[in-house]
Amino acid sequence: MRIVFMGTPAFAVPCLERLAADGHDVAAVFTQPDKPQGRKMLLAPPPVKVCALAHGLPVVQPQRLKDNAEVLEQLRALAPDLIVVTAYGKILPQTLLELPALGCVNIHASLLPKYRGAAPIQWAVLNGETETGVTAMQMDAGLDTGDMLLRAKTPIPEDMTAGQLYESLSVLGADVLSQTIELLGQGRLLPQRQDDSQSSYAPMLTRALSPLDFRRPARELHNQVRGLHPWPGATTEHGGKTLKVIRSKVLEEPRGFCVACGDGLWLELMEVQPEGRRSMAGEEFLRGIRRE
Repeated sequence: MRIVFMGTPAFAVPCLERLAADGHDVAAVFTQPDKPQGRKMLLAPPPVKVCALAHGLPVVQPQRLKDNAEVLEQLRALAPDLIVVTAYGKILPQTLLELPALGCVNIHASLLPKYRGAAPIQWAVLNGETETGVTAMQMDAGLDTGDMLLRAKTPIPEDMTAGQLYESLSVLGADVLSQTIELLGQGRLLPQRQDDSQSSYAPMLTRALSPLDFRRPARELHNQVRGLHPWPGATTEHGGKTLKVIRSKVLEEPRGFCVACGDGLWLELMEVQPEGRRSMAGEEFLRGIRRE
């Protein structure tokens, strides 16, 4: 099948890899422009671009899609049967949605209609969900509101971080994409409308979510720690400085570096990172405090 792929971060790379492995004709790869990174703010290509170039695929990096006649003509010339979108980071205008014969398919990292939006993986962990998954959907003009084509579920272990779930779902997404395209080509998919009454929204993360409030239940705080890892991270304060909490555990009785929580349980700060220093075990940090 002739496909145009649109994606940007590492999450989208397994999907692009699978398209190549399945033998599809990837006519072009659209991704976000290179962005400055690191202390020296040097331009760095997004992971999808790196993957595309490794496979010898043409890369397109438009600043915008809406009202961009050049992009529209370029896509018309490519004449794709299908456009596949995975974490691209740009909204596709209606003119692009209607261009391919088979439309546009999006791989979304949640069990729609729950967790529509930019950060479904992190919010599933933050909210203490025990199950999530990936949904392939036919894109429409709304935000993750299109008809569902295929879904796959996976459990969320109680200590899994958002970063670990991100990696797991990226692989599952590639499997779902492969199956979706095969069934789509055979005309065997039955689109299912989303129940808007069951929908929820997963907005982008900000550092405002980071501070831990130990008046809250320990389990909620544990979910905050793992849901905000690796970015922006859960934080508390010690000695007037920020202390990032990297790993935690809920305990009934105190052990190691623990903080009492609002529900009578304890949160063990298993791994922390003091401001301007390396990460370390919570007990190592506690020993340092006692020596001061």
